Amino acid sequence: MLALIQARSNSKRFNKKVLYKIYNKPLIQHVISKIKKSKKISKTVVATSKLKTDDKLVKYLRSKKITVYRGELTNVAARLCKAAEKYKKLYFIRISADSPLIDYTLIDRAIKILRNNIQNKVDIVTNVFPKKFPKGQSVEIINRHTLNKNLKYMNNSQKEHVTKFFYENCSKFKIINFKPKGKITKFKLSIDSKKDLKNILKHYDKKKFENFKVQ
Repeated sequence: MLALIQARSNSKRFNKKVLYKIYNKPLIQHVISKIKKSKKISKTVVATSKLKTDDKLVKYLRSKKITVYRGELTNVAARLCKAAEKYKKLYFIRISADSPLIDYTLIDRAIKILRNNIQNKVDIVTNVFPKKFPKGQSVEIINRHTLNKNLKYMNNSQKEHVTKFFYENCSKFKIINFKPKGKITKFKLSIDSKKDLKNILKHYDKKKFENFKVQ
């Protein structure tokens, strides 16, 4: 399975957060490290923009021999679609770069669900429709052909948020959603601001941060 991490440096609430160091490691590196714990992921690519604001991010990633794909800034759907096409993958898993605590077991679970339903021409496997996991634990496997066929119908907001179009037109697509198996934290686990980061660091020391599991 191809993992695509959507990332950009010009976040309005927390500029250059993807390179902000958490326990001596850039935020983006934490995301990558978590994803690579999954044995079901064959390739991990950071999909960012062609803007100069992302040059520093790209330089860092390439210094670490991490594969990068550069595309449009706001049309994230097209960016991810073209990245998946480049690596000749029908399905890809979408992970946000603001999720340094992403639990790799959710990735494994989503991939297993897809494989168990591969004959059903699944468009999306997700855990956000409806959303029962905390922010920062979102996992979506997307069919590239489905995404590509529907790009022309998406408005700007849907292009930026990638799967929004499919959830708003869910009756037309095969979407499989999975939910938590038991009790989970309600604590926000994504980092949109420095306040979010401060709150997370209050609860998770280095060991807990690096070995986090939501369940």
